[in-house]
Amino acid sequence: MSEALTEQVQPPPPWYRRTDIVAVLVAFALGYAFLILGVDDSTRFRTRLSPAGDLDFDWMYFWHLIPLMWRGLMATVKATVFGFTFSVGLGLVLALLRRSTVRVVSWPTAFLIEFIRSTPILVQLYFLHALIRSLDWFRPSSISILAIGLGVHYATYCSEAYRAGINSVDKGQWEAATALNLGPLTKWRQVVLPQAIPNVLPALGNFLVAAFKDAPLGIAVNATGILFFAQAVRGGDFRAVEPYLMMGVGFLLASLPAAWLVRRLERKVHYERT
Repeated sequence: MSEALTEQVQPPPPWYRRTDIVAVLVAFALGYAFLILGVDDSTRFRTRLSPAGDLDFDWMYFWHLIPLMWRGLMATVKATVFGFTFSVGLGLVLALLRRSTVRVVSWPTAFLIEFIRSTPILVQLYFLHALIRSLDWFRPSSISILAIGLGVHYATYCSEAYRAGINSVDKGQWEAATALNLGPLTKWRQVVLPQAIPNVLPALGNFLVAAFKDAPLGIAVNATGILFFAQAVRGGDFRAVEPYLMMGVGFLLASLPAAWLVRRLERKVHYERT
């Protein structure tokens, strides 16, 4: 009986001894390293095979477009991943600022969130591109401008998800943290956020998929993504069907696994909460 009680009160192992967490962190680190070192976002799209003029659809030309489509797809994925990483951090900051009891902080933050959420991301990308190009001391690439635009736009959505997750924390947890005389940083880091963030992970996953679908709008800032690939091939070879169909195939290759991972995450979170 005493041994069973001892097993029940044993603290969980630290995160660096849990193979599931370490494996996920290693996979993320390898993925980021590949996007930084292995993806060239300054590429240009020039075909080496001319399509047959007497065919409405040239299969040989279609398969020839795969390497070009892959480069454009990886540039789009790079902008989406880095932009969404930025939005996850900025969204949490915006959520905390909006919850501030100081109205000078909370009201402008709420206005900024609602303003960005209520305006099209395409308009925001045009504005961001013009703003950055007017600066002499800041010259990022077009993919970086797209990542910043996606990051700021989806940070506002992430902030609302965080706010809902924080509000879902039971009132007794807040009162217990106050009764234990925990400092604000300790209360948020060890009591509130560990309970709030798992509740919003499915929503964040859906925002990631939505950001990937919005990433082709980066053509407005000349980002060399997958839509830029289709437009460049169409302009060079005067063929529209093959590059746009190949672009759709590329989107399926990335969005279907992402949607499957989001569903797996939703089931896992639902299982752990029940």
